[in-house]
Amino acid sequence: MRTISAVAAAALVVASVAPRGIAADPQTAAPQSVEEIVKRSRSSIVTIRFEGRRESDAGLGTGFVVGDGLVATNLHVIGEARPITVELADGSSHEATAVHATDRDGDLAVVRIAAPGLAALPLAEAGTLVDGQEVIAIGNPHGLKRSVVAGRVSALREMNGIGMIQLALPVEPGNSGGPLLDLEGRVHGIVSMKSLVTPNLGFAVSVARLRGLLDRPNPVSMERWLTIGAIDPAEWTPIGGARWRQRAGRISVSGAGNGFGGRSLCLAVAKPPEPPYELAVWVKLDDEAGAAGLAFAADGADRHYGFYPTAGRLRLTRFDGPDVLSWRILDEKPATRYRPGEWNHLRVRVEADRTSCFVNDAPVFTTATPALSGGRVGLAKFRDTEAEFRGFAAARDLPRAAPAADVMARIEAATAALFQDDGRTADESVREQIVRKLLPDGPLARAGLLRQAAELQQRAERLEALASSVHERRTLDELGRLVGAADAEIDLFHAALLIAKLDNPDVDVAASRRALDRLAADVARAVPAKADEAVKLATLNRVLFDELGFHGSRGDYYNRSNSYVNEVLDDREGIPITLAILYMNLARRLGLMVEGVGFPGHFLVRYEPTAGEPRWLDVFERAAERTREELAARRRDEAGAEITDDDLAVATPKAILARMVNNLLSIAVREGGQADVLRYLDAILVITPESASDRVMRMVTAARLGRREAAVADARWLLERMPPEIDLDQVRGLLDRLESDRPETIRADADRPGDRR
Repeated sequence: MRTISAVAAAALVVASVAPRGIAADPQTAAPQSVEEIVKRSRSSIVTIRFEGRRESDAGLGTGFVVGDGLVATNLHVIGEARPITVELADGSSHEATAVHATDRDGDLAVVRIAAPGLAALPLAEAGTLVDGQEVIAIGNPHGLKRSVVAGRVSALREMNGIGMIQLALPVEPGNSGGPLLDLEGRVHGIVSMKSLVTPNLGFAVSVARLRGLLDRPNPVSMERWLTIGAIDPAEWTPIGGARWRQRAGRISVSGAGNGFGGRSLCLAVAKPPEPPYELAVWVKLDDEAGAAGLAFAADGADRHYGFYPTAGRLRLTRFDGPDVLSWRILDEKPATRYRPGEWNHLRVRVEADRTSCFVNDAPVFTTATPALSGGRVGLAKFRDTEAEFRGFAAARDLPRAAPAADVMARIEAATAALFQDDGRTADESVREQIVRKLLPDGPLARAGLLRQAAELQQRAERLEALASSVHERRTLDELGRLVGAADAEIDLFHAALLIAKLDNPDVDVAASRRALDRLAADVARAVPAKADEAVKLATLNRVLFDELGFHGSRGDYYNRSNSYVNEVLDDREGIPITLAILYMNLARRLGLMVEGVGFPGHFLVRYEPTAGEPRWLDVFERAAERTREELAARRRDEAGAEITDDDLAVATPKAILARMVNNLLSIAVREGGQADVLRYLDAILVITPESASDRVMRMVTAARLGRREAAVADARWLLERMPPEIDLDQVRGLLDRLESDRPETIRADADRPGDRR
């Protein structure tokens, strides 16, 4: 059961979907008594369980039948990537055979079971519910099956773009996913959340959202559902329960393990070297009262050592069995160099007769231990701790978490000029010199600057900005090298990952490339031997859309995650252009000629068979084929324009990348984030340096942000090239103000110069 506070009533983002599909009972049906409605509806109400960590605390919620073998509920009721059991009113249990549809932002899910002939509840037409109307909720609060509660509609609300029904009735854990019925027995909503403020305030998602989901499902078989976020068995072996997940190079864990104290391990498949060796990981705990860290010398069962933070202290422990009597603390100290709530680096050096432990490169303790030859290494967690891990490694010698002394010396020398004696920031030319000096150190420069910021709080803001500049410049430089190649040689997926990395420094490009390779291998294995092009294409579509559930994002289309190709790959949800990048890559690996088409407002791909006419495919709609007539009609409907050959021309890799960044730019402009706007304009001009209109926009944005030299450089570029579409008189006016160093007039007038014609 989700809960909400009085300030943040819901954290749901997405636009309502127009209701279509399932027909409702006639809206003129006569009202019935609550008893009659309950009697008629109870057989359609189900109990949903997903496999928990222990039998006693498995997840439990409510669902209701909406079609032949289809059951609607909340997404949070079915967990994620776990087996799902549906218990019918007659007491029979059925394992879910597929997750028929999901809507993450609307918190909705539809599961399929092999149980034909079930009575479906009728869905009401959207817009027929009114404030004050009496309603009924049926659910399983606290496991009390098919309980009934009556109340009234307090208000119909749009909460962050989602149609929600505010209810004056008690909502408890277990009610989630149950139907909200009117006095004709029609479903108007799906109970989703309760208030933290009062027991008689709840919320339900409007039935319009469910109708849209049923009309456009994104089915995933249970075999595939159970692999979402799953630990790669080629790299890791979870032991002892808990919920270990892996996404793009990071590992997360939640829930208690089966061992005493909630202990659970996740051991690396690769064996460590013989001692001496080192192992290390970055770890972040959600609650410092928990415990999570490194495990080593593990026998694959109950014996191992552990080094981890717990309740403000660092602990080295030896475990020799499954119970509380078979473990002992070897050493423990206050975590003076540990940073609560942040990423911390744990490192262990294992030698023949002793073990040394470090946090953030600072020694914690060295303890005499018996010979530790053999055994496996990995991660450990205890109790109900939720934690994240990244950068796990084991080798003879590992690099330190912080930059080496020589790197730090260069950073300190370079940043000495950042502040003048009077405390004012050095001018931009000095900043540019520093960035150039630090670029050769790559990621170490960013790490060093962030370390210095933590140690010197008075400089933190300036140093973090400088670290971002180094990261952005380095990422843009790499992007520039990629797009500087001939079109046929541009690695489109890699370049798209760099666009995501521009916003998210922690994006692991190599891990995402491996994930794509694994996906491509799955598709290739599904292709029959000696398959022709048609069979290859059909197999690609079946695996990608039918089995894996890749789909267009309908509820939260303008979320930036849809433009980050690594998150599209992880979440199997995206917008046309990012889905197309994945689709083209996979198709070409099968020997199919598939290229991008920059159709206005909706990116497409064009499939060119060896024999036959090219075909336009809409990957947002599960690779549905589109005719020129259909596309022409769409162009007229959306823009009032006639279709041209240019609308259907093959897009170059640079055009695709520029369009991706422009999507992000549009979001940033709408949200008012000027620093984001400037970053995206930098990326666009790396890809298309001759774009005068983008150059104007960057000049104006830089002026607003006080980036005087950057704005001056763009103004001079425009005046040298004199692009005909730009108002050069206004560019000259802004340049005069920039060079006279009057920031108060620059910011006031920055909206006007260079308006596009």
